[in-house]
Amino acid sequence: MASPPPKQTMKERILETADRLFYLQGIRAIGVDTIAAEIGISKRTLYNHFPSKDALIEAYLQRRFVQPRPSDKPPAEQILATFDSLERRFSAKDFRGCPFVNAVAELGPEDEDRTFRNIAIAFKESRRLWFRDLLRRLGVADAEGLATQLTLLVDGSIAQDLVRDDPAMAHAAKEAARVLLANAGVKVGSPAPAGKKRAG
Repeated sequence: MASPPPKQTMKERILETADRLFYLQGIRAIGVDTIAAEIGISKRTLYNHFPSKDALIEAYLQRRFVQPRPSDKPPAEQILATFDSLERRFSAKDFRGCPFVNAVAELGPEDEDRTFRNIAIAFKESRRLWFRDLLRRLGVADAEGLATQLTLLVDGSIAQDLVRDDPAMAHAAKEAARVLLANAGVKVGSPAPAGKKRAG
């Protein structure tokens, strides 16, 4: 019989609640009072784990800083699968865009020491370097430049989905990525049909 999952610590509960509320409703719209009330704790208890709202925001962004899982799939397939993953994410009713872009847009003027912006830059660069390393494995001459272009396709598809409420924007970006890869000498398979628009 499988053992039950470990019980969450109070710090984990606070961070999980903050993550959900910050992402769905906005960082500036949610105060520590709201987070504490949602959990059923006092503000003092929250501050025992996170000394300020800024510390909680920083922890939220670090929690969202997830690296792609290692894969044995061919590099080109991994690159194109990025856009399939985006299309699935766009189809979710709780999709609200990139949390790092959202944080910079909301907090940029207040982020005087650039803490949040630097986390966002580090995340975006980690994704670009992931593309670059896969492209180098494929022998692409300008892996740096093409990695930047693929990153722009990712961010552009996110922005287009938010405006249009259309997950097929990820499919369009995938087909653009396919063209870029082919032009760089990478063999890519035939395009698949576009997905359906988000229901509801």
